[in-house]
Amino acid sequence: MRPLTTEEKRRRGRHGPAQRVDSRQRTYSRWRWARVILAVLIILNTAGWAGAADADGLVLRSEAAVLMEYSTGEVLVEKNPHRQLPPASITKMMVMLLVMEAVEAGEIKLSDVVVTTPEAARMGGSQIWLEPGEEMTVAELLKAVSIVSANDASYALAEHVAGSHELFVEMMNKRAQELGLANTRYANATGLEPDGGGEGNITTAYDMAVLGRELLKHPTILQWTGTWIDSLRGGESFLRNTNNLVRFYEGCDGLKTGYTDEAGYSLVGTAQRSNVRVIAVVMKAPTSAVRNSDITKLFNYGFSRFKALPVAKSGDPVGKIRVIKGETREVEVLVGKDLILVVKREEQGEPEVEITLPPHVKAPLVCGEKVGEALVKMGGEVKARADLVAAADVAEVGFFRFLLQITRDFFGGFFGG
Repeated sequence: MRPLTTEEKRRRGRHGPAQRVDSRQRTYSRWRWARVILAVLIILNTAGWAGAADADGLVLRSEAAVLMEYSTGEVLVEKNPHRQLPPASITKMMVMLLVMEAVEAGEIKLSDVVVTTPEAARMGGSQIWLEPGEEMTVAELLKAVSIVSANDASYALAEHVAGSHELFVEMMNKRAQELGLANTRYANATGLEPDGGGEGNITTAYDMAVLGRELLKHPTILQWTGTWIDSLRGGESFLRNTNNLVRFYEGCDGLKTGYTDEAGYSLVGTAQRSNVRVIAVVMKAPTSAVRNSDITKLFNYGFSRFKALPVAKSGDPVGKIRVIKGETREVEVLVGKDLILVVKREEQGEPEVEITLPPHVKAPLVCGEKVGEALVKMGGEVKARADLVAAADVAEVGFFRFLLQITRDFFGGFFGG
């Protein structure tokens, strides 16, 4: 190889390093764009996993979610609300509802003693370790279902209400149809995945919000779902609520958690603050921490959007009503419960109260018996309602005294008296 001339060295000195610098710049530029593209892909992938913003920037990582205002049933936030998913133990809300409805109908009592069958004792998963032949009351079993999601207690309640687990499942599906839970199907009363890979329970976030709202018509259930720590068997069996928000979120008093490998982490939660109650549902969260975080976001959003306007208090008088065949000819009418209007914070206008009473009622009447209804309207739409009730007992008079009343009424009207 011949040595380079001075001119060649000059040209190479001018262009060689420049070419090398340009090559490095192109390499750096490619790397910079590669990093930008990688970052975009990561963001898109995370957004796809975490879920899109559902309302006002609310980002939920659970696969499905619904936020509902309790008094009106209005849905405020939804994410895949009608996607069918396995419910796991939030199945037990239907068990709780059917038990409370049976109690209200007088078919069973909370004090009834339930004898554990071998089938109930064999239930796996979360349980209170019932033994065949062990006795517990309906109230104790409801406590176990509500606080620790006990599968054996749920199965025992199903057998007690319907006579068999199979018949109870039929009741569950029938009640689901009555409530309009179009995308819900029950195969068992526990939420456990069936042995042998058969079809299990299936539902949606929206259906569970509707079911939760129906269950809240029986507020007695909240004495258990809102309990953090309790016990059974005279203190020998310790119970801690599977719903951590009962302890850590102000106002949370229910309703039901759920988890299986297939279903992921689910929760139907409810909370009340300043007379505003909301129901939040999340299904198939990846972890229990995400489940609690998503519910907390939904609760906070609901309470930020609504306010409660007191309209009347329980026991407020609204007038009197005539009583036919009563020892007293009229009875005072009272508002049966606190009448509270829940509206969006930006909503303006004054509520209108409409009192609906018949011209008369018939004796006998019991104190607290419904005799009419009060409706609260905003913009012509009914927003709240409350029963109007009799303020006192009114006994029924006999035939001759009733005849005398009719006679007095006739002549009083005839002579203008």
